[in-house]
Amino acid sequence: MKITELLTKHTIKLNIESKEKENVIDEMVTVLDKAGKLNDRQAYKEAILNRESQSSTGIGEGIAIPHAKTASVINPAIAFGRSKDGVDYESLDGQPAHLVFMIAATEGANNTHLEALSRLSTLLMREEIRKQLLEAESEDAIIDIINQHDKDDDEEEEEAAPAPAGKGKILAVTACPTGIAHTFMAADALKEKAKELGVDIKVETNGSSGIKHKLTAQEIEDAPAIIVAADKQVEMERFKGKRVLQVPVTAGIRRPQELIEKAMNQDAPIYQGSGGSSASNDEGEARGKSGSGIGNAFYKHLMSGVSNMLPFVVGGGILVAISFFWGIHSADPKDPTYNAFAAALKFIGGDNALGLIVAVLAGFIAMSIADRPGFAPGMVGGFMATQANAGFLGGLIAGFLAGYVVILLKKAFTFIPQSLDGLKPVLIYPLFGIFITGVLMQFVINTPVAAFMNFLTNWLESLGTGNLVLMGIILGGMMAIDMGGPLNKAAFTFGIAMIDAGNYAPHAAIMAGGMVPPLGIALATTIFRNKFTQRDREAGITCYFMGAAFVTEGAIPFAAADPLRVIPAAVIGAAVAGGLTEFFRVTLPAPHGGVFVAFITNHPLLYLLSIVIGAVVMAIILGIVKKPVTEK
Repeated sequence: MKITELLTKHTIKLNIESKEKENVIDEMVTVLDKAGKLNDRQAYKEAILNRESQSSTGIGEGIAIPHAKTASVINPAIAFGRSKDGVDYESLDGQPAHLVFMIAATEGANNTHLEALSRLSTLLMREEIRKQLLEAESEDAIIDIINQHDKDDDEEEEEAAPAPAGKGKILAVTACPTGIAHTFMAADALKEKAKELGVDIKVETNGSSGIKHKLTAQEIEDAPAIIVAADKQVEMERFKGKRVLQVPVTAGIRRPQELIEKAMNQDAPIYQGSGGSSASNDEGEARGKSGSGIGNAFYKHLMSGVSNMLPFVVGGGILVAISFFWGIHSADPKDPTYNAFAAALKFIGGDNALGLIVAVLAGFIAMSIADRPGFAPGMVGGFMATQANAGFLGGLIAGFLAGYVVILLKKAFTFIPQSLDGLKPVLIYPLFGIFITGVLMQFVINTPVAAFMNFLTNWLESLGTGNLVLMGIILGGMMAIDMGGPLNKAAFTFGIAMIDAGNYAPHAAIMAGGMVPPLGIALATTIFRNKFTQRDREAGITCYFMGAAFVTEGAIPFAAADPLRVIPAAVIGAAVAGGLTEFFRVTLPAPHGGVFVAFITNHPLLYLLSIVIGAVVMAIILGIVKKPVTEK
């Protein structure tokens, strides 16, 4: 497929009007939307902004390639925008972007489409093409330039040919989260620079259409070093014992010569396998730039546990809530409201699904730290925390304990001959990992943690109204401030922990606060129609349903488009709702379900009133601070 089957005259804008990154993104999304390429403009823009939050797609040399692969795209397409003055696009080289290519890929895009999309990114690495695009005077001229340089799909196998001269063959792997643009730009930059330096190189690309030019075992064995320029997980165990230079994919685009020279000089650490590789200077630099470190590593491992635990929370919690239709005590055979089906629902959802959440949390935290060998010790440690009533805090400790115990075991058993490596994951790590974690949980951790959880529960129950309201305000505000981010997840996890400990008040504030942002947006788009575009008003209808179902993320597109107005309004409205639930002494035993589980609270009407008041407060604030929009 030719690139110009995706880039047409209808998706070209020769003069970008905006100078700021987010406004430019909005312009380009509008181009695709008007061309009939999108079925949900807001969802596509959200996907683009989500990709930008990982790392800027302003790759330097005056180019930006925002891209997303999402179900909100009807047909794969490319939009092109040009700015003679330049756009502040947070580019890697600090220079303004003049050429903006926005790539829209469907969720199920086939290989033909993805190859054409990725081929565009390789063309833009050539200076003469960029110059011609800047000087083109019409849409037809842009199309002609792309056609002139676009190669047929069957011409692309030249990569398999070796580069000139023979200073030693090095290997590289490139991968970016979407696998459309940066993956192939990094590969091309490495290949072009290798030719200049007279170095043989082979680059494996982990793109959306799959792995191409996969490195063979013999090539890995013979290579002096391997460059892994990736922002997503790639197969690393095959490089065990080799010198591996791990860097972000953007480093492959911006610093190919430096990486190649380091690889040729074997200036890279030896990769020790899962959880055992030491960080190179490049890797450390990348972590510093991305804000990683001890704090972010802790958060990453914690979120791995929380995200894998959530299906159990949602599924089990809603099943328990449904069982309450027959009465709060309908699962108790001794109660007059007893119903066999209700008892089955509570047994499945409560005793089993919710009964596993602490063990699942701990297991996946340990797995995030130590890879698969950490999973079994983490699960066992988490289950022991559940049995000892150590609750979520015990599970968190168990997960991190098991993960780092296995890391230490990996270091301790490096003396075992390589021929016996197969025994480690199936015998040594599970045996010693479960034993050490279990002993520490049984004799050191469970008793004091269970006592602390009991103290915390009793303390919360003893709080006066004023302190409870303050707690509700804080928890409700946390749910709205980043809408699914670290603060939101921290508040939600605390609420689940309190339910597990038998205190149902905090989670009432948390769920109420989490429903307010989308409901407040929905009300604002309905009441203050002149403050929103037609698209926004249509998206606002969806927010009614997302808010009712406790999906805080429904407000993200609005927050991303106007953060200075939407986020403060959402936080204030959510804090009001959270504070009111605590003022009314509402308790909520269900971990999920939104308004659909209101009937199981002790004060259903007061609970719903709290949510409505919070949403109205947010809507009124938005109505005051947002300016009227004028639509053409």
